[in-house]
Amino acid sequence: MQHTIDLRSDTVTRPSPGMRAAMTEAEVGDDVFGEDPTVRRLEARIAEMLGKEAALFVPSGTMGNQLGIRVHCQAGDEFLCESNCHVLNFEQGAYAQLFGIAAQPVEGDHGVLHVEQLVGRIRPLNNDHYTHTRLVCLENTHNRGAGRVQPYDAVVEICSWAADNGLARHLDGARLFNAVVATGISAAEWAGHFDTVSVCFSKGLGAPVGSALVGPGDKIRQARRHRKALGGGMRQAGIIAAGALYALENNIERLAEDHQNARLLADAVRSSHGLKLDPEIVDTNIVNFAVDPELGTAAAFSARLRDEGVLMNAIGPQRLRAVTHLDVSREQVQLAAAILQETAAAVQSVAG
Repeated sequence: MQHTIDLRSDTVTRPSPGMRAAMTEAEVGDDVFGEDPTVRRLEARIAEMLGKEAALFVPSGTMGNQLGIRVHCQAGDEFLCESNCHVLNFEQGAYAQLFGIAAQPVEGDHGVLHVEQLVGRIRPLNNDHYTHTRLVCLENTHNRGAGRVQPYDAVVEICSWAADNGLARHLDGARLFNAVVATGISAAEWAGHFDTVSVCFSKGLGAPVGSALVGPGDKIRQARRHRKALGGGMRQAGIIAAGALYALENNIERLAEDHQNARLLADAVRSSHGLKLDPEIVDTNIVNFAVDPELGTAAAFSARLRDEGVLMNAIGPQRLRAVTHLDVSREQVQLAAAILQETAAAVQSVAG
């Protein structure tokens, strides 16, 4: 029987036996009352790892980002962000729906921004026609940028410029630990340039649920209040917090394996006629590539791969995405790479 190799996302992972055991044995209490000891341990641990005063456990990365924006902005304010970032494209414009906040997008190079692109974009406070620019929001690693790591020097320059101009800084760090492993720069060093940071436990780290927002104590207290309004207050949440704690303790360094496996897939794309990496650089665990129209659409090519037991998502008319994670082994990725090459060759032979 053929087994499916699921490369659609690093969110498809399932808890390992060790993680399940930790969740089963978790000590719990009512977290809305602040009485869940496992949640409190998780919040203390992630705050310490990122060098921040406090943290708030939330159900999703989207909630973490929206709370991060909300504690810095009010209705009528705006934030600067990259035009392909997750906050702008994949969170339903919740900052506008829920809070009356606007976004000013700036197009980067596969998600990477540089400070000179932001200079001159702060709207004057003394003009009644404009929103008030209050915040810069960056994403690291960048999802739609194929897991690109924001260059550290560029982050420092952007955040220093923002601070000099009275702007707050929020980091969508859903895959921050991928950046940590790829660069050797610690989570605290990355986070130190931002006021608030959201991190996700249910992507590359393999937990089933949850993210955290970290930052100064007063901002996290505000976020806790806003979390309640969004329905994010959880009761005996230690069961899922235990999975996140296990992930932090066991699944960070192994992200290097995912990065190596992604490079194997990238090599297969490079050697396949009609396929082209986009972008060419593969920093972490995401591989985006374009399908030449002579091979058909991305959806049709994805369907051919699915028939061979490999799942990849079409992310555009001619673009696909593959994401490596802890539930796919080196051998499975090697097999997926071979199937990718064979499928491209087979489609090419028919098209030719």
